[in-house]
Amino acid sequence: MKRQLAYGAVVLGLVLGVSAATPTLVSQPTEEVEPSAPAAELTLLTATPEEGFQLAIRLSRLGVTETQTDREVLHALRESYAHDADALMAASQVIAIHFQTIAAANDYWR
Repeated sequence: MKRQLAYGAVVLGLVLGVSAATPTLVSQPTEEVEPSAPAAELTLLTATPEEGFQLAIRLSRLGVTETQTDREVLHALRESYAHDADALMAASQVIAIHFQTIAAANDYWR
């Protein structure tokens, strides 16, 4: 249990560093929306699967920064999970779950 909690904390920090890209949340597939925008303005709809994947990464990163607001702590944790295969896989799982939701919302881009 203690190990699971430690991985949870590590995963939060990891997701922030997964991608150097900075995708944006969209209200229409081409419009940028600030992360602090009201939820009613945000959508999971994207034009392509690639945009959906970038949105999944963005949602994961936003979850991390909302949970751990102290940037120093956030960055200090990176060294501990950067070489931890279990933590890296857990971060990938978080992104995959977001992508699964986004894909369903976009009718799998049919």
